Parts: sequence; C-alpha cells; structure tokens
Amino acid sequence: MTFEPYAARTHDKMRDVLMALETGTIGGEYIKTYGHYHIGDLDETYWFKEGAGVALLQKLADPSDPSVVAEFNAIQVKAGDEVYMPPGYGHLMINVGKTWLVMVDDSPVDGAEDSASMPGHADYTAVKAMQGFAYYVVEHDGAPALKKNPKYKEVRATDFGGLPVLN
Repeated sequence: MTFEPYAARTHDKMRDVLMALETGTIGGEYIKTYGHYHIGDLDETYWFKEGAGVALLQKLADPSDPSVVAEFNAIQVKAGDEVYMPPGYGHLMINVGKTWLVMVDDSPVDGAEDSASMPGHADYTAVKAMQGFAYYVVEHDGAPALKKNPKYKEVRATDFGGLPVLN
C-alpha cells in the first residue's frame, strides 16, 4: 500500500460544520476545510501556493466549553503567504477565489495508518459540536464576509482581517 498525502472530504463528511448544505451547493458559504484543534502542544505552518483564501484561527477560553472563544482571527491569504498556527489554536481554511486554494503544511502525518484526511494529531470534536468556527465566511455582494455562528455564547477578542461582518 502506498501512502497518498492528499486530503479529501465529501459534502457528507462536511455536513456537521457547514452553515447550510443543499444538494450541489454550499448555500452561500465558501468551500472550507473541516477545521480542528491540535492534540497536545503542536504548532503548524501553512504555506499558500495558489489561489485566494481566508484562514480562520481561534483559541477557546476553556477547552471543556467550546462555546466561548478567547480569540478569533480571520486572515486573508494568497499565493506566497504563510500562516502560523500556535499551539492551542484551532484552524480552518476557506477558498474564496475562482481557482483551487493550494497549500502546503508541516503537519506531522505518519504514513498510511495516519490519514491525511483525518490525522491523528487533530481533534474535530469541538468544531463538530459547534457546527463550525465562531464565524462562517460567506459571499456577500461578490466578496467574502463573516457571519456569526449563533451556537457560540461569547467571542472575547476578534481580528476580522478587514472582512466585513454581517448581522
């Protein structure tokens, strides 16, 4: 068996964290990765090679209560950019461009037993419980904007990276 480091997720597997899902569409929300928090004291860096996107990073105030976010950051990215995810921060990537969003990361995936689609160092539980991150990235007037996820009780500090926030 050969290890393939390609990570793919179907709409069915993404249903838990999308704002809306209709057959063949994403209901106004840009295509994104599932999002996760790292297990342990792991950091990670993403290098963007093609396309345009938004990286969302958030740190929970208390990992036992995923509904309270201590810090939320939206970072607009393009080819040539890099984003660092410190230990304790959850992250997900959104493609807001007209082409593929291609990135490379230093994620510690170990061979065929540790899937690149659902790596062993990642915890998806909190993201699934909250149906995504504190904000969704949606299309508004032809451009990305943020829409608050109503499942979150509190988001203490924010940096929206220049993106508008919709009501």
